Amino acid sequence: MHDNVYDVLSERGLIAQTTHEEEIRELLGKEKVTFYIGFDPTADSLHVGHYLQMVVMRHMQNYGHRPIALVGGGTGHIGDPSGRTDMRSMMTKETIDYNCERFKEQLSRVVDFSDDKAIMVNNADWLLELNYVDFLRDIGSCFSVNKMLTAECFKQRLEKGLSFLEFNYMLMQAYDFLMLSRKYGAKIELGGDDQWSNILAGIDLCRRKDQKQVYGMTFTLLTNSEGKKMGKTAAGAVWLDPKKTTPYDFYQYWVNVDDADVIKCLKLLTFVPMDEIREMETWKDAKINEAKRVLAYEITKIVHGADEADKVKAASEAVFGGSGVSADMPTSVIPDVVGMGVLDMLVKTGLLTSKGEARRLVQQNGLSINDAKYTDVNGVVTADMITDEGMIIKKGKKTFHRVVIEK
Repeated sequence: MHDNVYDVLSERGLIAQTTHEEEIRELLGKEKVTFYIGFDPTADSLHVGHYLQMVVMRHMQNYGHRPIALVGGGTGHIGDPSGRTDMRSMMTKETIDYNCERFKEQLSRVVDFSDDKAIMVNNADWLLELNYVDFLRDIGSCFSVNKMLTAECFKQRLEKGLSFLEFNYMLMQAYDFLMLSRKYGAKIELGGDDQWSNILAGIDLCRRKDQKQVYGMTFTLLTNSEGKKMGKTAAGAVWLDPKKTTPYDFYQYWVNVDDADVIKCLKLLTFVPMDEIREMETWKDAKINEAKRVLAYEITKIVHGADEADKVKAASEAVFGGSGVSADMPTSVIPDVVGMGVLDMLVKTGLLTSKGEARRLVQQNGLSINDAKYTDVNGVVTADMITDEGMIIKKGKKTFHRVVIEK
């Protein structure tokens, strides 16, 4: 085991950029540091991109450092332009508060909030009470517009139009660092690599206002070997909330990552020791699937608990490695399914979003029912399709679904 968490993060490939590499490493080696990461409550669940930040918080906490999860109850009223090509939609205070509650619940699965080992803070506490003129005099005077316009997060928006509302976002985020430094002694801000400009602005503000040296560190963004963001499926984001992405689908997402991405994901997203991961790096061909199962199980266990992970692992293996049926596989209960058009039935299960999409699947030989290819686009569900176990639908090679009749 390393003596310094910096070496752990570095070895696992989590660090993208640091403002003062040697000083940060030295600081993390000699004292218990309070640091923070911001989460804007733009949805009622965190997703896989946030999960990587939670893992970093946990690594830091394992070495005695104290995380602050900063939820953007204030900044959420505006929305972060970083990494966006369009302006975010506005949310009500009730929605923002509800989302913040959900975040705490999900963060608690990875980060230990007991006995003040980590705290959750809401920037609404200081941002919503601000007096605009005072803020402009006190904070706005520290920012150069020329310098702000060179920031990556604004550059890409300038052609399409950048609202003054969003332009203010950098000031607010910088002010968060100042407040967290004053109230809680926060010394480091961590965030995804798209937050680099905002983090630098906060460090600069703390230096100007309080003559305090604080630091910033960003993590690798979760991308696949082609440089595309991971954590997205045809159906949208891979969420941590089991109601939005079922534990089974969550597990399947990781079992199905590309061979080229599995080792990187094990390093970034799990706590599997590095010597075991290095061993897996030597695995070839079919054995790579074993590494994927380790990845899927470990992440599902952290996010959904060991019981749920055991259940979905068994379900997945039953479906893909054996009978093709498992009590825990995704199931739809459809009362009047006999006599229903097969295309309608496919849409009703949620496997496909429209009849057109269902028709294409059938025409392209991508549908099997009870292990037999199904090619009739005008067919209806007949009673003999429903076995004691239900009707097992297979979409493509990897997506299984069971339909049962409500009794």
